[in-house]
Amino acid sequence: MCLSLDFSATNQYLISGGADTLILRFDISRPAVGSGLGTHPARDVYRCHNDSVRSVSAHPHQDEVFLSAGEDGKIILHDARVDRRLSSAQGTVQHAAEFTGVQTHPNMEHIFATSDTHGQVCLRDTRMAFGPLSSRSNEGIVQNYNTKLSKRSLSYLSNPESSSIAFDRDGSKLAVTMLHWFPTIYAVSDPHPVAVLTGKNNPDGSPVNLGERTYSNSCTMKSGAFGGPGMNEDILYGAGSDDFRGYVWRIPELSTLLGLRQEINADEWMSHEWTGACAYSESQWATRYIPLQIDTPLCRLNGHRSIVNAVAMHPSLLHVVTSGIERHVFLHSPTPVSPVAPQLSKTPLETRRLGDHDPRDSARFRRALILGPHPTLHEEIDEAGSDEETISLFDHILREEGGGDVFTLRHWEATRTLILKMITSWST
Repeated sequence: MCLSLDFSATNQYLISGGADTLILRFDISRPAVGSGLGTHPARDVYRCHNDSVRSVSAHPHQDEVFLSAGEDGKIILHDARVDRRLSSAQGTVQHAAEFTGVQTHPNMEHIFATSDTHGQVCLRDTRMAFGPLSSRSNEGIVQNYNTKLSKRSLSYLSNPESSSIAFDRDGSKLAVTMLHWFPTIYAVSDPHPVAVLTGKNNPDGSPVNLGERTYSNSCTMKSGAFGGPGMNEDILYGAGSDDFRGYVWRIPELSTLLGLRQEINADEWMSHEWTGACAYSESQWATRYIPLQIDTPLCRLNGHRSIVNAVAMHPSLLHVVTSGIERHVFLHSPTPVSPVAPQLSKTPLETRRLGDHDPRDSARFRRALILGPHPTLHEEIDEAGSDEETISLFDHILREEGGGDVFTLRHWEATRTLILKMITSWST
């Protein structure tokens, strides 16, 4: 299963990383090799990770250079030029936690961001992260972002897993997708968040009905993306959700977000109730930061029958693409006709409801935990049947989790990680 794709600086190479631990770099400027279904562009294969490659990110200016992040706790700097000067060890950062994301800065060639399963999100400098030990410093970290969550009613801080990260096009904003929490926006130069994106309201501003499912991220590996089709800046952010929809929010200017952020010192935080407030804090006795909460999405993207994992926006056309656990990718447009599709069908107004308990779902779940890969998932059924099996399995997981947040669902994490790793292995 491919987990990450990126084009090189001039689009000559397509780089992929996947659950099979391999990185493939395709040269799409050269004639394809192979025949029939095996035809593919000329490619290089990199075997330097010992676990799933969660993310690859190309250098903003140099075609031959890219970064990869793996669940083996490694960030690796790859340089395909013959005269590269770094050894394998000098081009690797080894971390104690599994990395979940890496992104090169779109303008500053030495700067990149990383995220990991312990919730740490960092801005790093390649000049400090790689090379001989004598030139390294603090694993290249130049800034840590504040991702710990605090509620006045609780005596502990929660640190959700950071599932993925994304820069906007000019590198002024960084978005973090958090497990069991909401997408969070940072100004790259500021360690504290400036906005949190939720689905508490419908796009028309009315509150979501009590009991109705809305944005959540508790089940799969999700990634989001900034966009601003046909504009000079990215004013939109999109993300997938467990409620079978994609979401797109409009992001105000950074100056506005910084002006609306609340800063509360520790004494004031401890002396008041702050009912319902959730703040970000670096420690129990540090200042609390409450970013602007954007509860009303610009739009919701229906059409999927199960979880939506990824959202991507076209750079110039008013198109948004979504993908999830199903085998299909959906193209969304505000008009029925576009330059790339002569006729688009109307998007359903409603989403599929999470089904009632089916005894077969429990059996599939237990089989996945105990037996791992099973032939009925890919050998004995057709494509439509395979989707039904997968949808049914994830329905069971969603019902078990019950839609809680990071403060209430910590006990489910080990089981969730195990089942998702097994499902990933079925697709490789």
